[in-house]
Amino acid sequence: MTYIIAEPCIGVKDRACVDVCPVECIYDGEDQLWIKPEECIDCAACEPECPVTAIFEESAVPEQWKAFIAKNYEYFVQHPDAPVAPRKNP
Repeated sequence: MTYIIAEPCIGVKDRACVDVCPVECIYDGEDQLWIKPEECIDCAACEPECPVTAIFEESAVPEQWKAFIAKNYEYFVQHPDAPVAPRKNP
């Protein structure tokens, strides 16, 4: 399993989740952040840090945002060289 960033992140990209990710698996998309499934270690550190409650374990994504599961995987197919999101507090 991986964690998924859903619709509430669009336009926000707070990056508090990036600061706590121990493996730097959160990437900077055009309008939201994305978690790379192959790199996520399922530590859950990012989930409580999200100020807009946009991060969910894949099996717990709310019904209205289930499409973000496929979008998350597809993002990395379409953007294999996506940049890692910079930390707010380096």
